[in-house]
Amino acid sequence: MALFVGANDVVNPAARTNVSSPIFGMPILNVADAKSIIVLKRGKGAGFSGVENDLFVAPKTSILFGDASQSLIQLGAEVKAT
Repeated sequence: MALFVGANDVVNPAARTNVSSPIFGMPILNVADAKSIIVLKRGKGAGFSGVENDLFVAPKTSILFGDASQSLIQLGAEVKAT
């Protein structure tokens, strides 16, 4: 499982897979390799590059919108409760 906060472009698989993308060739984190992914974001906006992130629409990705610090507190409470 991968949990990440905010950063759009540094986890966008298009940097490896889409040769026509302006971020192609940029080093990224291997978040897309995780079995399950949780993204914490404030909104649906694109990253600094303006490129949509394919990771956000992947079937194994869940997005939790809101303030990341509060979302992490909520997630921690849920994990402790199970």
